[in-house]
Amino acid sequence: MTSATLTISSKNYSSWSLRGWLLTKFSGLEFTEKIIPTDDAAARAEILLLAPSMLVPCLNHDGISVWDTMAIAEYLNEVCPGAGLFPEDRAQRARCRSICGEMHSGFSALRSALPMNLKGHYPKFKVWSRAQADIERITTIWNECLATSGGPYLFGKLCAADLMYAPVVTRFLTYDVNLDAVSAAYCVRIIDLPEMREWTAAAKREPDDIDELEAEF
Repeated sequence: MTSATLTISSKNYSSWSLRGWLLTKFSGLEFTEKIIPTDDAAARAEILLLAPSMLVPCLNHDGISVWDTMAIAEYLNEVCPGAGLFPEDRAQRARCRSICGEMHSGFSALRSALPMNLKGHYPKFKVWSRAQADIERITTIWNECLATSGGPYLFGKLCAADLMYAPVVTRFLTYDVNLDAVSAAYCVRIIDLPEMREWTAAAKREPDDIDELEAEF
């Protein structure tokens, strides 16, 4: 299969880069990483939520460029159908797409209040009410999916929904968010994935910090 290039930015701060990387990783498509440094103005604007996520992640494969995370997921599902990024059952596939779409377009309060920061850890972090509402919606989704599928992942087998919510798992751990037992156990399963360990280790080796995304007390 033709190899691909995935353009990403900071592994410590860029949740969209992590989603694109995980989707490509689990699709089985061979790819190389192209990393845009955080001092690139456009990439920095995306990380700070000051620009739409169009620069990263961007998948280039077989002469085709795909730069939206949901579009990347759908593209990979077409070229690597055996990876099972979406459930085989039509009803479950529709629900998976809906859940992915909600993550893709929603939870703005959570994104602003708890920015992704894999190097950071802020015990007893005070979560403001709008972000708490986002947290409760996410954990409701997780509990409903896990109860329906029986786990260990949202639709039984690991799929696009788990990968789309993986950066949220890192946020919950970074900011010491109080979770119900089911959600807490799910976070452990996701963060313990070998691919998540690989990404986290690389994030912690990054030398640069973005001051705007460092919590202040």
